[in-house]
Amino acid sequence: MRATVIGATGFIGGAVVDQLLCLGVEVRAVGRHAPAVEERAGVEWVEADLAEPPSLRGLCRGSDVLLQLASYIGPDPARCHRVNTLGTREVVREAERSGIRRTVLLSTAAAYGAGVHRGVAVGQVEPGPLSVTSASRRAAEQSVLDAHGVVLRPGLVVGTGDRWVVPALADALRRVPARWSGGQALHSLISVHDLARLIAGITVVQPTPETGGRIFHANHPRPVPIADLISSLAARGLVVDPTEDWPLDRCLAALGERSGWVSERQFRLLAEDHWYLSEDVWNAFGVAPAPDPLLWLTHAADWYRRHLAETDRHSAQSRCSG
Repeated sequence: MRATVIGATGFIGGAVVDQLLCLGVEVRAVGRHAPAVEERAGVEWVEADLAEPPSLRGLCRGSDVLLQLASYIGPDPARCHRVNTLGTREVVREAERSGIRRTVLLSTAAAYGAGVHRGVAVGQVEPGPLSVTSASRRAAEQSVLDAHGVVLRPGLVVGTGDRWVVPALADALRRVPARWSGGQALHSLISVHDLARLIAGITVVQPTPETGGRIFHANHPRPVPIADLISSLAARGLVVDPTEDWPLDRCLAALGERSGWVSERQFRLLAEDHWYLSEDVWNAFGVAPAPDPLLWLTHAADWYRRHLAETDRHSAQSRCSG
């Protein structure tokens, strides 16, 4: 079996390539720039850009599965549309021309937009993305669904290489040193390792009418209270576990009083419920999730410690320069 992996150099894409190789799948790894590494058995590197349709020609030839794991995450609306929406549409068309048997798109639960989401099933909440990035990724889903492919919407993706979730928690706790609304907000999260195992499992399973043309939430089936996540991080010295309990309005006021990079919208994402029912995807493709949704911390703690220390150094240098 061979899989074409768009975004193979990314946080999630790199982990997926590793899992595919473990399953004996040959990989055509696609990125805008091939990494300067030694050749790896089972991997063929190809340079292509979703923003440049001619570069996509022939990418899927000889492959069985297309994994579209790449996206542009940024504020430029034109680039979001060109890369995420139009680029996905073009590579799906290329896959269809090549006779690909299954296409998988990595989308995002941010497609749902604002609001408190507790135990939400696919189709229960109408998507309402707030950012141009999320809107363009939501629009990209339709091309894959029309091709009878599989769309995955993960919530918080964590683990080695995560430069958003845990760093955002660290920034938010520095500015709002309290349990936000009691720390009871429930979150859907998944480790990058588990997500990669899931995507690799979907790759090797034969398509069926029941699994094609569907959206799945791709998270650990058990939601995690934000207080439990913070306590687990604190136990490893990554953050300070707060003792005070502040209501949301006081938290938002404190957030605005101290400088940092987490916005109010992002803070609400962490401080309010964002829990999506996710059992279906594991059952549909016969992949077992990790026994504990926080197991990834055991393996990723050292990486986070180095990354947070480096981030703190850069912040201190910026303040001194300013």
